[in-house]
Amino acid sequence: MNPTYDHAAARAHLLAADPVLAAVVQAGRPIPPTPHEDLYLALLRAIVSQQISTKAAAAIWQRVTSLFLPEGYPEPRALLALREDELRAVGLSRQKAGYLKAIADYNERGQLDYEHLTSLSEEAFTQHLTAIRGVGRWTAQMLQMFALDQPDVFSEGDLGVQNAMRRLYNLEETGRALQKKMLLIAETWRPYRTLACKYLWQYLG
Repeated sequence: MNPTYDHAAARAHLLAADPVLAAVVQAGRPIPPTPHEDLYLALLRAIVSQQISTKAAAAIWQRVTSLFLPEGYPEPRALLALREDELRAVGLSRQKAGYLKAIADYNERGQLDYEHLTSLSEEAFTQHLTAIRGVGRWTAQMLQMFALDQPDVFSEGDLGVQNAMRRLYNLEETGRALQKKMLLIAETWRPYRTLACKYLWQYLG
């Protein structure tokens, strides 16, 4: 996987590849490149944010970082040293507290090396991250799309992408049949399916 790509070339490709998506891109706002983030930190934030509102996630994340003053950075060893009740006191469930510790342990064992992870294929990257307790395929894909700004990730299981494509392409299928149809449509978007997904989310507003 190439850690950087030309967003202008990606937009031009999508405009030429698919007239339905082209209308969405032309009507939408420009989507700039996202800066590459600390993958360990991005994973922690993704877990904190799971299944709660953006506002609630921001509040809990602020309380989590307050445990690591003065810098506010949850160094893996410091995070592993915290008791479960200390993590639960800032608003984390028992399950999420365990997931954060699992991520810290994975990082401590050298399993979140940026250079190595950005050299992996999408599937290999997903398999590597989903070995961490609490990290699923969707989370791995979101990290590729946003934390690493990888160019060709397609999240056929994402509800927003599904809803946008159902509406735009008049898809009536459900379940695996729907995902199979989505993958076929998205073939023309390669090698820039990430930007296509971002425009689909923008389209939903």
